[in-house]
Amino acid sequence: MTIAASSLDLSGVLRRVRDHSPFLTTLLDREAPLVEDLEHALADPLAAARAIEGEMGVGRRLRCERRRLAMLVALGDLTGRYDFGAVTGFLTGFADDALDRAIRAAILERTPDQAPRGFAAIALGKQGSGELNYSSDIDPLLIFDPETLPRKAREEPGEAAVRIGRRVVELLQARDPDGYVLRVDLRLRPSPEATPIALPVDAAISYYESQALPWERAAFIRARACAGDVALGSRFLEAIRPFVWRRALDFGTIREIRDISRRIRDHYSQAQAFGPGYDLKRGRGGIREVEFFAQIHQLIHGGREPALRVPATRDALAALAAAGRIDGAEAAALDQAYVTFRTIEHRLQMVDDLQTHSLPAAGAALDNVARLHGEADGAALLALLHPHVVRVGGIYDSLAGEESSHVPGTSETLTRWLSKSEFDQPERAARIVEGWRAGTYPALRSGPARDALEALLPGLLEAFSQAPDSLHAITRFDAMLSRLPSAINFFRLLEAQPALTRLLSSILCHAPTLAEQLGRRAELLDGLIDASALEPMPDIATLAGQMSARERGADYQWQLEHVRRLVNEKRFALGAQIIAGASDPLKVSAGYARVAEAAIEVLAGAAVEEFARAHGRVPGSELVILALGRMGGQALTHASDLDLIYLFTGDYAAESDGPKPLGAVTYYNRLAQRVTAALSVPTAAGPLYEVDTRLRPSGAQGPLAVSLDGFTQYQCKDAWTWEHMALTRARPVFGSSAARAAVQASVTAVLEGARPQRAIAQEAAKMRADMAAHKPAAGPLDAKLLDGGLVDLEFAVHVLQLSHRTAFVPQLRPAITQLVDQGLLPPTMLPAYDLLGRLLVVLRLVAPDAQPPGQATQALIARALGLGDWNEVVESFERTRQEVAACWAQVRAG
Repeated sequence: MTIAASSLDLSGVLRRVRDHSPFLTTLLDREAPLVEDLEHALADPLAAARAIEGEMGVGRRLRCERRRLAMLVALGDLTGRYDFGAVTGFLTGFADDALDRAIRAAILERTPDQAPRGFAAIALGKQGSGELNYSSDIDPLLIFDPETLPRKAREEPGEAAVRIGRRVVELLQARDPDGYVLRVDLRLRPSPEATPIALPVDAAISYYESQALPWERAAFIRARACAGDVALGSRFLEAIRPFVWRRALDFGTIREIRDISRRIRDHYSQAQAFGPGYDLKRGRGGIREVEFFAQIHQLIHGGREPALRVPATRDALAALAAAGRIDGAEAAALDQAYVTFRTIEHRLQMVDDLQTHSLPAAGAALDNVARLHGEADGAALLALLHPHVVRVGGIYDSLAGEESSHVPGTSETLTRWLSKSEFDQPERAARIVEGWRAGTYPALRSGPARDALEALLPGLLEAFSQAPDSLHAITRFDAMLSRLPSAINFFRLLEAQPALTRLLSSILCHAPTLAEQLGRRAELLDGLIDASALEPMPDIATLAGQMSARERGADYQWQLEHVRRLVNEKRFALGAQIIAGASDPLKVSAGYARVAEAAIEVLAGAAVEEFARAHGRVPGSELVILALGRMGGQALTHASDLDLIYLFTGDYAAESDGPKPLGAVTYYNRLAQRVTAALSVPTAAGPLYEVDTRLRPSGAQGPLAVSLDGFTQYQCKDAWTWEHMALTRARPVFGSSAARAAVQASVTAVLEGARPQRAIAQEAAKMRADMAAHKPAAGPLDAKLLDGGLVDLEFAVHVLQLSHRTAFVPQLRPAITQLVDQGLLPPTMLPAYDLLGRLLVVLRLVAPDAQPPGQATQALIARALGLGDWNEVVESFERTRQEVAACWAQVRAG
């Protein structure tokens, strides 16, 4: 909030008040002594309002304070001394204090010998968000703790709480010549027609966890423990936080908010059109739509992003814009409009202290409000408001959208409708839709599920009709529905996000791997609800930060689940980037690797900490994880496993220092098993990675973890050529900086010459032949294993690296670049790597069997490779294979 050091001419404002506000004029006359020293009073209006001499009861004192504060806040507002934040802050601060004093008085009147505890008020609405208007009511939820609530002898806690609540309302709402304190509305509690005005805290928690209506979630975005036993109120809010901020959003809540908005527009239809009589709060493009816009986005993203869980509308808009969840220009426009609307709303209420939100319909009354604000007349006020109303209405309409058209119900008309929509084989598609409507699958057998389906169908079928193969898309969607235990939330999500529905259609058409994942976990689509999912994957540190975030009280198992959810969402989003044509497959490949490295960092760290609780740590020693293969080279596909070696530094004969000490070798082998399980064992959140540790010294016959000294000795004396080839792509991915450096130094020393002299090319050629015999290509598009594929290119690179002791870079493309620059590889190997690498990444998603896909998917592959059509893909693939095969033949010939 801001309190300006200077202000408008106070005498001019006082004249304007007397001319246009009967209510404030009355206050000026009644509070003449306060008016005499306004500058001092305006410096701290809350203190000035409380500075009342003489003894009086709590109710009367609060009424007098409210009267004085109303005058001071109005004058501070009209003079420009207080900005909007200061005005609402003062009003909310007084309401909190008044409610707290009323609760304490109500308890002490009944039980003067007991501390006022066990009874709390939860501020909702504008009080909860700190945004009360000039003549607001308050909407508290009253709760009590039966165990600690003070009560009279033989009085039930519930009876005592209701009596306390009634007395609180009486103290605040009673009117006399001094006015009133606050209007109180208790109807936001559960089932207000049937429940008492104060609820037992455990019963309230149970209700919000299991029975609450969708709109109540939105209401609790702005909830705050404001009065009475604040510790009790805070405990209640913490208990229901998962109800409000759900990680996997129920889009029924979003639909409910939109329905409320539409019902408001219908109910107040006469006040929707802008002009005299326009309702600033409920009208189209008004206050409520700014608030709903912010709350909808908070509900969508706040479960995952705690920074968005702010109660005030303006703060929420700023946070959403800062997080990139809404457009910054739109956020600024909504903020400016909100301040303007709320300020004029205050002027309306200052005239007669009425809780009104509508501009006067009569010209003279509208002119009066305008002049109180400082405008020339009503026309000038309307001109001030009009552009904001238009802008807000347009922004909100773009979010809410229009009602979908109806999909015909009978078989014949449905077939015609699908045919008109240019659906492939409309008769077959119609039979599938009829099966859904008949409740063929368990997820479709409830009435609400079928209602949600009907709401989705128009947009869903339109998206499928625009797909390259609409029948393929709807058939795969049908298969996915057959495996879902519940579909209501899934349908509502798609209805709320038309662009997501179109992307889903493409995924179902082209990517069986992603479609199968969706069939098991439809909530994976949650990760695609905004455009940021199609942006480049963040760096490893950012990803690790997201994965390492823990809820209060979360344990090791929660961490495993959390990382699995995030990793699967990130991998799914990366696959969607390829399907959407939003990213180069090579960049997606690097993104897969960053996600995996972040997961290793977080899960290995968590496993180390968990293991240390029982066994302590080995002094002067630590675990280091060495990545090889595609993980070492930072170029994974959607289906890649992780090639890892577990090493440990320090003395292998040392012992850990925990309650259950272990020798270093046993310690690290058990810890390595724990890390492998953390990375690979499926949980409720799904599988993570296959971990392959066969590249460790002595392979599957050797220990899972070895000391760094033992690893170095093995590589220098006993390792085979293929093990040194694997070492060319080794990269430490877990451990302290010093430990990683030590491992890297060992690897570098081996590669640069500290290894046995061998016939590298001859041994590599034999190994490649053995591989071809035991692991043949999966199909005619196997970019990895076919002759002239990626494996041949990798073998050529590794043989040259080892033979010439050069270009030791774990990433394959930079290594190829160095070898080309040194004249050891032909320049054609760079574009060859790019084509084969892109093809491998894309085919792992759209044709995992390496067989030629349908025509629609062929076009997607061509687009991903930057080629004109499928014929060009085939020709480029064949030409590249010939070039790579020739290169490999030359390298192995020496």
